[in-house]
Amino acid sequence: MTRAFDLDLAVALAHLARRAGAAIMAVYATDFSVEIKADNSPLTRADRASHALVKAELEKLLPDVPLVSEEGDLPAPEVRASWPYHILLDPLDGTKEFVKRNGEFTVNIGIVAGAKPLLGVVHAPVPDLTFLGGPGLGAFRLDGDTPVPVRAQPAPASGAVVIVSRSHPSPDLQKYLDGLDSPHTVPHGAAFKFCKLADGSAHLYPRLGPTMEWDTAAGQAVLEGAGGAVLTWDGAPLAYNKPDLRNPGFLARGPLA
Repeated sequence: MTRAFDLDLAVALAHLARRAGAAIMAVYATDFSVEIKADNSPLTRADRASHALVKAELEKLLPDVPLVSEEGDLPAPEVRASWPYHILLDPLDGTKEFVKRNGEFTVNIGIVAGAKPLLGVVHAPVPDLTFLGGPGLGAFRLDGDTPVPVRAQPAPASGAVVIVSRSHPSPDLQKYLDGLDSPHTVPHGAAFKFCKLADGSAHLYPRLGPTMEWDTAAGQAVLEGAGGAVLTWDGAPLAYNKPDLRNPGFLARGPLA
């Protein structure tokens, strides 16, 4: 490999994500148009601009690491199966929120080793907040150029803060919430939900609706670096580089008490 997968690389990727965020915000300030993709999801100039910028810079920074992006070509499963490492990019996670102009969208850059998230960066352009980290690296909020450590917190027995998806409600969600004691629900869009868990401001993120691997890899890496976990509903860690890149449902959480 041309680079070590360490905190210095995570910081470099965080600065790249910030640049992508600036490109997104340049479109956000305009009267942009919206296309509808084959899967019925929206696409804007901001998605394309962020993808092009990050892809070009990753080819310089990590030329030997393959890239899978929501807005790029998808290699066949048998090709991906041979990769020891690869990058998962969502250049604009939360395009629906972007179109609604509610500020809840992110740039997600994750590095995966085999089936496991190794390192991740999540940048939210509107609040201008960036989180980075990974298992064995810890988790950090970038304060200027300085990584400030953050730590996930266990869910309390009563009154847990539960982050829920704003644009993908699930009929099963209420059933899950009914099993908790006095939960406080907070709707939010995009991968910043993982960061809310990583810095301890929320405790649980149940996901019962659909996601793709590029939606979750970066956030999972940050949360695991902060001491949390992302588990499927049968208790297994959420895995990557599956033949089908759609994820099963999962529960993201802080550490157990």
